[in-house]
Amino acid sequence: MSDLPPPSPPQPTASDGATAQIVDRGFQRYEGPRAGVGQAIRAVTWQSIRSTLGLGRPARHKIFPVLAVAIAYVPAIAFVGLAVLVGDILDPNEIADYAGYYGFITAAILLFAGLVAPEVLVGDRRNGMLAMYLSTPLQRSTYLLAKALAVVATLALVTLGPPLLLLVGYTFENVGPDGPGEWVTVLVRIVVAAMAVSASLSAVSMAAASLTDRRAFASIGVVLLALASPAVAGALVDGADLSPYWRLIDVFSMPFELVYRIFGEPGNFPELSTLSILAVNLAWTLGSIAIVVWRYSRLVVAR
Repeated sequence: MSDLPPPSPPQPTASDGATAQIVDRGFQRYEGPRAGVGQAIRAVTWQSIRSTLGLGRPARHKIFPVLAVAIAYVPAIAFVGLAVLVGDILDPNEIADYAGYYGFITAAILLFAGLVAPEVLVGDRRNGMLAMYLSTPLQRSTYLLAKALAVVATLALVTLGPPLLLLVGYTFENVGPDGPGEWVTVLVRIVVAAMAVSASLSAVSMAAASLTDRRAFASIGVVLLALASPAVAGALVDGADLSPYWRLIDVFSMPFELVYRIFGEPGNFPELSTLSILAVNLAWTLGSIAIVVWRYSRLVVAR
């Protein structure tokens, strides 16, 4: 018996229809354009906004965001319609001014705040995208910056858009601010107020989302905190007859109270100083940011 190895099978040739060949092996450096960290932040921010709003996803992912945004705009549309119908008889600002408008849409803002951050943060940790993001020029700090921008920008749909619509509608019906100077002042106040509410609620929502790997748990935690803190504050001040400054623990009401002060109005709690309200909003925002940074600094990410 021969010890020769068995013959090799015939190799495919071009005439056999197999034209693919391996001509080189190994790794090569990427020589294309490099957009840098700034572009990476913008790309992650935009992708996070798209994901939250359900853009490019099945229809079921769009239902809740669309409903929340629609609910936030319905009162503004109604008030503008009222200005069209009876603006010459009744001043619509007496029914809904810019600072008081948030009182009509607190539910939509709360639900949206409980949705956005869990959708933006939790999903990346569960599906492995966080490790992929961190393999790019993004670091943990720039990744969190991109996500924070996405949360604030998305929340601005319900905190900034409706008051702006109210301002534009009132202006066209001649029941808005008197003169260009006052109009610009109101516009600046609307933008500052919306950003204050968005920043505070976004930070709290991101802190909750950083502490759990379940979207539902994070959303429920945000809603429970927003509902429980006003009840506790009210019980301490009204029930136990403690100092009115105990109302500052109300994490949900204080951002809207700050809105009144931005517009120069006394708000729902005139016994509280503007400085204390500003300070507590900064404390909640910075404290929540510290929790997020601490949580992600200790997070083990397998690349």
